[in-house]
Amino acid sequence: MKNSQWLKIISVSLGVACLAGCAGISSSPSESVTCKPFGTTADGTAVEIYTLRNSRGTEARISSYGGLLISLKVPDRKGKLGDVTLGYDKLADYIKDTPYFGALIGRYGNRIARGKFSLNGQQYTLATNNYPNALHGGLKGFDKVVWTASVLPSGDGPALKLQYVSKDGEEGYPGNLSVTAVYTLTEDNAVKLEYTATTDKDTVVNLTHHSYFNLAGRGDILGHEVTIPASKFTPVDSTLIPTGELRPVEGTPFDFRSSTAIGARIQQSDEQLKFGGGYDHNWVVDKPLGQYGLMARVYEPTSGRVMEVYSDEPGLQFYSGNFLNGSNKGKGGRVYQFRNGFCMEPQHYPDSPNQPNFPSAVLKSGQTFHNTIVYKFSVR
Repeated sequence: MKNSQWLKIISVSLGVACLAGCAGISSSPSESVTCKPFGTTADGTAVEIYTLRNSRGTEARISSYGGLLISLKVPDRKGKLGDVTLGYDKLADYIKDTPYFGALIGRYGNRIARGKFSLNGQQYTLATNNYPNALHGGLKGFDKVVWTASVLPSGDGPALKLQYVSKDGEEGYPGNLSVTAVYTLTEDNAVKLEYTATTDKDTVVNLTHHSYFNLAGRGDILGHEVTIPASKFTPVDSTLIPTGELRPVEGTPFDFRSSTAIGARIQQSDEQLKFGGGYDHNWVVDKPLGQYGLMARVYEPTSGRVMEVYSDEPGLQFYSGNFLNGSNKGKGGRVYQFRNGFCMEPQHYPDSPNQPNFPSAVLKSGQTFHNTIVYKFSVR
């Protein structure tokens, strides 16, 4: 027997042993998925971290706590792997203080004005955890719960299924919402996230993903070149709630229809940039409602890395890391400074439950919510 065959057997055996000790595994493991303990929550719930690898060596590490994308290692133009996400080494740090590093976001991503919305004639009140507004699902959103995890067989690459039931009234939202999130690491170096959800009572749903990316691996992100195929964006008030207007990007610092460095116009004297402290806005992507397509492309010149973002969501929240301030000591002891990472979050528009002219975020009983988000990596 060849050495490579022995190594393969050993690799599979080690994978089985590792996975057998992890809670929530219900399907056959493979050498491309491994698992190990990642600590416990304050109430003693065990948390695991799952590592997905494709044949190219690309690697994604995902936690059952919050569905966090802990790290993502992709090659640069020289073939050298590097982690392109911000985050922590330890679960305790995520629990203690995190600006949503790598998180699954729900029940409603982004902001809802003053933590209130009406549905079917009834008003619902949410926590105003981003005063005076509700943000990213509340005090204990989907980023702060432990999901049930299982490995999935997949023809596209190693896949991890995460499941969670958000009970009626949790964080003020109506309906028992059953959510499934499937991460797949594909052979063409893409991380695919597929959400499905059902409810037993009409509710509002806006599920997204909140990784902070830095394609150079360190430093600020101002030299990253961004393309967003959107001719309009949703301007906001001073509390970052949309005014309801769909404003043309033409002639503004929000025009990324051609590739432009993040830092090229971020310091301009513009009221919207002042409100956001930089970019923290929703772009209205130029595609039919519900159609899957390109949302953004980001190129980092020094590494050669390219990230393309695809989704079937109508909007894209582009956030330039304006609230990073050196208070987060991350992976390897690295301190994350102002604008050391950016987020690209495909989603419904912020405050849609209170904006009748925006695409509806209502999920009715008997319907199924579906959202696909893909971050695809290449080099040039």
